[in-house]
Amino acid sequence: MKKSDFYFDLPQELIAQTPIEQRDNSRLLVIGKHSGKLEHKHFYDILDYFNEGDCLVLNNSRVLPARIYGIKKDTLAKVEFLLLNNTGNDIWECIAGPGKRAKEGTVFTFGENVMSGEVVKVLENGNRLVKFTYDGIFLETLEKIGEMPLPHYITEKLEDKERYQTVYSKNSGSAAAPTAGLHYTPELLEKIKAKGVKIAYITLHVGIGTFRPVKTENIEDHNMHFEHFSISPEAASMINETKKNGGKIICTGTTCCRTLESVADENGFVKSCADSTNIFIYPGYKFKCIDALITNFHLPESTLIMLVSAFCSRENALNAYKVAIENKYRFFSFGDSTFITDAI
Repeated sequence: MKKSDFYFDLPQELIAQTPIEQRDNSRLLVIGKHSGKLEHKHFYDILDYFNEGDCLVLNNSRVLPARIYGIKKDTLAKVEFLLLNNTGNDIWECIAGPGKRAKEGTVFTFGENVMSGEVVKVLENGNRLVKFTYDGIFLETLEKIGEMPLPHYITEKLEDKERYQTVYSKNSGSAAAPTAGLHYTPELLEKIKAKGVKIAYITLHVGIGTFRPVKTENIEDHNMHFEHFSISPEAASMINETKKNGGKIICTGTTCCRTLESVADENGFVKSCADSTNIFIYPGYKFKCIDALITNFHLPESTLIMLVSAFCSRENALNAYKVAIENKYRFFSFGDSTFITDAI
């Protein structure tokens, strides 16, 4: 298939720049997985589509405030660093800009001397390995001085950092939010549980590669980035029991979907494990585990719209997006949501 098969024209004004005041008041477009039928709802209405014995899967990864600004010790020049992953011994792989100011051996201070960092290596891809020195606990220091690594299409300043976290975020490590989960409130989750729906928490740390565009015209030539995930014995047991008893596995977000589909056997059962995945799901893929998918509206020609198209067909997906644009739904990270289900 071609990348251009997943193009649609999106007006810039529909790209949400700020979160709405009440998380679960966002709009919800319910999409019939097979029928293509559409229903216009609000996210709090999602409760109506859950049944006792279903299992809702949530990604409890927490976003690192991974954008920090360093001052070069000798010239006082400012450089932005985006932390990508911890390679051990307080050395992080980072994107630095402007890169010419971050040569090997250069030392920077951060947050009014709360932390310092030395560029110990420039990698072949242009990223830097930076060795950080600080007092106390690194993640606590980062919470004080770091900013949320918002996607490039969000230009408004985020006033409250917690609005780029899900209310159930727990395990720090993501470079971007698992945004499908931003719509839940503690109250809505309690109502879901009260209906007899199990909630399974898994972790997939979203990498910065999630924003990497597909550059090959033939989508099969695109290489996905690796992301680390973990599934606890409790979560695996909950998911497998639901499958055995005929309940539905309802995934919140493409991150949960990709995690479960990476480990599921041919019968849809999953195992407890910690690993990395670079699974690329596009039309023609046969889903093994998940039955329904909650996900935000995605970029044209992205791997995420390809995954959605694999789940409900390219025709149903693009028609739903066309209707969403006509009805001025809000797109991307702080935007509205879709629920793809065979219930309609």
